Amino acid sequence: MRIGQVALTVALAATAVAPVAGCGGGGGNKKEEEGFRAACKAPRLTGESGLPADFPAPGELTFTKAATAGPTKVVDGYWTSDLHEAYSELKDQIEQAGYKILFDEEEEYDAEISYSGSGRTGQIALRDDCTEDKTTRVHVTSRPA
Repeated sequence: MRIGQVALTVALAATAVAPVAGCGGGGGNKKEEEGFRAACKAPRLTGESGLPADFPAPGELTFTKAATAGPTKVVDGYWTSDLHEAYSELKDQIEQAGYKILFDEEEEYDAEISYSGSGRTGQIALRDDCTEDKTTRVHVTSRPA
């Protein structure tokens, strides 16, 4: 019975602390307060990304990691500029490559571009959470249309 009481006490304590951990403070930089900044620059991907040949990859974009999850290709990397510039330029590049923009949204610390083209659909997620200045995290998913 005592072990059950200890487990219940631990569970209640965790529940009581959880809402406090998610609360943002007032007036500060939310991304730094919550501590989710990480190094984004890593060595360039040496193999194929798995994205279509006509998928835009301008000089500011560096792919660093690629994986396959079933029919979905997942590619990570970074764009060498701030979030707004990365979002604007990548969106333009996607359209110029003949892809259709299905949805797009830019917020203060992140942006998304959902697309279809070359027999694929997917999303590009951009995050302003890199420790390096003027560097934006890029996460691309691409799956058969």
